[in-house]
Amino acid sequence: MMGASRLLRRVLLYVLGLLFLAFAVAFSINSNLGISPINSLPYAISLVSGVRLGTCVTLVFSAYVLLQVALLRRRFRWYQLFQIAFSTLFGYLADFAKWALDGFCLPTYAGQLGMLAISIVLTAVGISLYVDTDLIPMPMEGMTLACAECFHVRFHNMKLLLDCLVVGLAVAISLLGLGRLEGVREGTVLAALLVGRVVAPIRRRTGPLVRRFCGLEEAA
Repeated sequence: MMGASRLLRRVLLYVLGLLFLAFAVAFSINSNLGISPINSLPYAISLVSGVRLGTCVTLVFSAYVLLQVALLRRRFRWYQLFQIAFSTLFGYLADFAKWALDGFCLPTYAGQLGMLAISIVLTAVGISLYVDTDLIPMPMEGMTLACAECFHVRFHNMKLLLDCLVVGLAVAISLLGLGRLEGVREGTVLAALLVGRVVAPIRRRTGPLVRRFCGLEEAA
């Protein structure tokens, strides 16, 4: 019973982290300064195809999980398939956050930067929450881990490489499908540079609280 309660608390905080990430996506979209690298590809596909952003997020993230299966084969653990379930949930949350913010945006370039800053902080909080529940990684992170393991490349180097590849694909799809660049701007670069730096101090404060709430300190 205690184990089930602990798992439920971990899942609830994981989902809360996804909700923060979903609102981070909505704020970055409404800032019109560019979306984060991890969401740039599904956003570009959504704009070109007309399919809802949440659906595109689910499809792209599910493809990342299938790539993990192809790379790891027998080393892939069955429970990692829950990444697809959480990706589907994240897709719905992204659509909800986009609906909730509607067309809200702050005027002037300074206002846009303010919304981008909010997006970066929300992203950092969301990452801090779901990482410290110690459940499963999100698909992009899982794919990075799988690629790093298979190609014997350090995680941070592989993450940089894959971020650049994903943004490059988003740029190509946007230019070919729309004839103009959408979703990738200075905000994309700022998010790539700053999110990691913001996550560290936030995790120092939230990490112990999350682990205590989830009962992970007791389990250790």
